[in-house]
Amino acid sequence: MIGKAVREGLVQAGFAVDWVTDGHAAELSMSSVAYDLAILDLGLPKKDGMALLTTLRRMGNHLPIVIVSARDTVQDRIAGLTAGADDYVLKPFDPDELLARVRAVLRRHAGSGSSLLVIGSLSLDPERRSVTQSGRPVELSTREFAVLEALMQRPGTVVSRQKLEETVYGWGEEVGSNAIEVHMHYLRKKLGATVIMNVRGVGYRVTEG
Repeated sequence: MIGKAVREGLVQAGFAVDWVTDGHAAELSMSSVAYDLAILDLGLPKKDGMALLTTLRRMGNHLPIVIVSARDTVQDRIAGLTAGADDYVLKPFDPDELLARVRAVLRRHAGSGSSLLVIGSLSLDPERRSVTQSGRPVELSTREFAVLEALMQRPGTVVSRQKLEETVYGWGEEVGSNAIEVHMHYLRKKLGATVIMNVRGVGYRVTEG
């Protein structure tokens, strides 16, 4: 029930989410997909969450990890953070607090103290889910916002179509063969044709416009 609620809350906040329910499946997923962050319960079947965290860090996997657990002693929290977790959230928790913690960890790993993303005249606020261009509000769909956020999180970097699909769509969601191209069409229509550059055969990047 908690996993389902967390997934739904993250999706509503604009994140693409893959959800697994045991430690072995989690280990397989995190070794084969380049995720931005993992929310990890310690009480997992097949492989305990702490053992999974220890294995990942020993292998040099620096994926940001937020532990969510009912293990509430100071020693438990110290053990989790010492093993390499980026934050430790106790159950029961407020969904909005978890979301704030997730965004804070993502900001730290991006090397930014502010959640605001700015490139040229374009400004995107992940927390308020808002976009402005030269101070003018721009209305975007949830998918359009997610695509633009993924691009603006990597300024100057070309982001592949596959990476955008992984960022915008979770497991089990149907992805049309031209879904990203459709989102790009509408983004360019709303922001201007020169804001997003298509590097043929490689991917897309946001320009200064």
